[in-house]
Amino acid sequence: MSNTTSSPRNSSTTSASDLQAEIDQLGPWFHNLHFPGGVQTAPNHFLGDFPSFKWKAIAPYVPEDLSGWKVLDIGCNAGFFSFRLAERGADVTAIDLDPHYLQQARWAAEKFGLADRVTFRKMQLYELAQSDEQYDLVWFMGVLYHLRYPLLALDIVARKTRRLMMFQTMTLPGEEVCEVPPDLTLEEREAMRQPGWPMMAFIEHRLASDPTNWWAPNHACVEAMLRSAGFEVLSRPCHEVYLCQPSVSSNAEIAELMEDEYRAATAQR
Repeated sequence: MSNTTSSPRNSSTTSASDLQAEIDQLGPWFHNLHFPGGVQTAPNHFLGDFPSFKWKAIAPYVPEDLSGWKVLDIGCNAGFFSFRLAERGADVTAIDLDPHYLQQARWAAEKFGLADRVTFRKMQLYELAQSDEQYDLVWFMGVLYHLRYPLLALDIVARKTRRLMMFQTMTLPGEEVCEVPPDLTLEEREAMRQPGWPMMAFIEHRLASDPTNWWAPNHACVEAMLRSAGFEVLSRPCHEVYLCQPSVSSNAEIAELMEDEYRAATAQR
């Protein structure tokens, strides 16, 4: 399958002007979706043709045939990635908190002829902890740094992931990774200031005018958090994107303690 956005199946009878009028009524848009006649939902996006350019980099790392796969798209926005995965045969559950984006996504699903392949739900990521349902592929991009409880979120997602997770988060500049010893004394804490030590910046106020941008981990921290949550990084399709599979937590020696804390945090005691 091509890595570009395919043409909608149900919009061919709608004139470009009528389609544009519907798009304008549903705006503003964050996902730039492409329709026949050159109609786009966000052609002047400040990031460029987003998320199409991101998908072109990631698509080769996603199985071409997802028939029989259950996929979870966390923070689906207007559904761009949900649609690409559904086009590869997946049965997609897409969740988001914003009713505005979900309205856009449901409208676009009808236009693309994919309403029967993608189910949209308004829900918090944390609510996933209340279900035993698992997914072959979890799409977890552009969300972690908006969450007040990022490691809890990764722990929840780890329990939802059967085969693969595609993960992305905003990060601090730099790719350094230092060798972290298995233990430090209190007197050796200065070592944690060296380049490449796993660390995450807390954003108390705003970044890019967004009050929900809470965190910016460095690359070393992203990989460390993924390992701690029970993921193995298989590859890095592009900047800030990590393809992962379930593994044993790097903190497995305290698995029982972590499980007790997880159950308390998710009201499962």
